[in-house]
Amino acid sequence: MLKENGKNLKAWEVALLMALCLTLCVGLWAQKKQGELASQVVRLHVLAVDDSDYEQALKLRVRDAVLADLAPALEGVTDRDAAREILAGRLQEIAETAADAAEGRKVSVSLGPESYPLRRYEGFVLPAGTYESLRVVLGEGEGHNWWCVVFPPLCLSAADAGRVQSVMKPDDFALISEEDGYELRFRIVELWGELQRLFE
Repeated sequence: MLKENGKNLKAWEVALLMALCLTLCVGLWAQKKQGELASQVVRLHVLAVDDSDYEQALKLRVRDAVLADLAPALEGVTDRDAAREILAGRLQEIAETAADAAEGRKVSVSLGPESYPLRRYEGFVLPAGTYESLRVVLGEGEGHNWWCVVFPPLCLSAADAGRVQSVMKPDDFALISEEDGYELRFRIVELWGELQRLFE
């Protein structure tokens, strides 16, 4: 039994300590799960020059050109590391493709870790967190952005659940596709990712 003196914990202190431990355990699980998801995808991030209608439309044309260029290169690729290696080896070509579509605007292309918010795609949801990212910036990149997943090809019109499922672990695919029974687990990962973004 707990004694109410300075040497023993009071009931509320024990409850608080247990809640803290539970929160840390859930947070560690969520961080691990987001890391597992991130280790299987490469995201694409295209930033427009500004928010004018013309620049926003141009951003989408650059996106389409980059995706069309990458589709054959990533065809048949089954893991993120191989996709990343292909992308890293094609950065100059990607920059040239983007520049051709950008009508003379300055273009910079990079590949590396980038922080993303929660994002819903048709049939898929990815939690907030840090992901490997192919980043295409037009001008100073001060306009609204556009993002998707270049590997597996969630942003390509030819992408389907079967292709995505074939390159992801079953539990992770079930999590992002919000199959039955995974909604609460996804929500925990989502909340943890958003909490981490607050402290970045």
